[in-house]
Amino acid sequence: MLNGIDDKLLRLMRTRGHSARNERAMKLVGAAGEWGAVWIGASLALAATDRNRRRPWLAAAAVAPTAIGLNYIAKLIVRRPRPQLQGLPRLGPAPSELSFPSAHAAASTAAATAMSRIEPRLTLPAYALALAICASRPYLGLHYPSDVLAGAAFGVGLGETWSRVTPPR
Repeated sequence: MLNGIDDKLLRLMRTRGHSARNERAMKLVGAAGEWGAVWIGASLALAATDRNRRRPWLAAAAVAPTAIGLNYIAKLIVRRPRPQLQGLPRLGPAPSELSFPSAHAAASTAAATAMSRIEPRLTLPAYALALAICASRPYLGLHYPSDVLAGAAFGVGLGETWSRVTPPR
């Protein structure tokens, strides 16, 4: 049943709202999330400018790459192949042919969670960016929606745990 819902949602995301402009925007959003780059950059910039919370920001810079590494171990265990919809090729590159869970989703939600625990005023913009990155994955045909949901759930859990065990202010 889940596979049928996953396929239908993926097909819907791959066929609705696709214009050249939207596809370019989603590709840019997806590229920003690649290897957690946007999260690492933001955390390092905040560490450089927020002297009082430098240590937590530096710790937050490490959560996205950690999420990606742990996520890859899950990919190797699950071994779910990336989606292939007839007539709808992927709209971006992928580092492997393994799909579950989404590393972009895991890294983004882990970082958004950790960063929002350091500075609550960042909650809305951080999660908005994480949501956009998550949405880009099935929109571009790189992941099933369930890959993204699993990655996001893992990321939130990791971000919460990270916030509890990283250096205090």
